[in-house]
Amino acid sequence: MSLSSNDKEFTNYVVDLMQSIGPVYVKRMFGGYGLFLDGLMFALVSDSLLYLKADTENKDNFIKNNLSAFSYVKKAKVCNLSYFQSPEDALEDAEIMHNWARASYAAALRATAKKSKK
Repeated sequence: MSLSSNDKEFTNYVVDLMQSIGPVYVKRMFGGYGLFLDGLMFALVSDSLLYLKADTENKDNFIKNNLSAFSYVKKAKVCNLSYFQSPEDALEDAEIMHNWARASYAAALRATAKKSKK
């Protein structure tokens, strides 16, 4: 699948916006992009929409803001990942993005810690 120049521009914009939490970088994946910090994926971009990692500790923030979960169809079945669409105001304000991105990175850290215990 070919990614549009709009997707690439949007992803570059988001990566720049998130630099306040550390050296965020991007990798192509899922027909979109994964956003990483210290080797952990904590966000993804698909169809020029940003999705942030969620878990039991931060999921309620996404739900109370009526933000949609990321899903895709595989073999005629809808699959949901633990990522939710970012709020619009986070895309327009670096301080708001900083808070959402940090919370999502923390969710990625917790997920990694759980995997390590198994």
